[in-house]
Amino acid sequence: METNKNDSEKYLQAKKQVEKIKGFYRNLTAYFIVIVSLAIINLSTSPEYLWFFWPLFWWGIGLAFHAMKVFNYMPFLGANWEEKKINELMENEKNKNY
Repeated sequence: METNKNDSEKYLQAKKQVEKIKGFYRNLTAYFIVIVSLAIINLSTSPEYLWFFWPLFWWGIGLAFHAMKVFNYMPFLGANWEEKKINELMENEKNKNY
């Protein structure tokens, strides 16, 4: 019974992770479509000022952070920082109750 519960929880966690990954790839696809479109518009209307670099840069930064979050790579927070923080908070709550 316990094994089925663990497998069920693991399945749900894996399913959530797959949804996050799909969301990231949708964002990445939109990024490329929009940036290419903006570049075409920019180069055909005002090639003397390359303004499409601004959304390319700022959205690119957001995309990089999205990737780090989805793929659990936050070098400034360490690996699995969310899990560590959850465990820490649970431990604090447990100690408070005693």
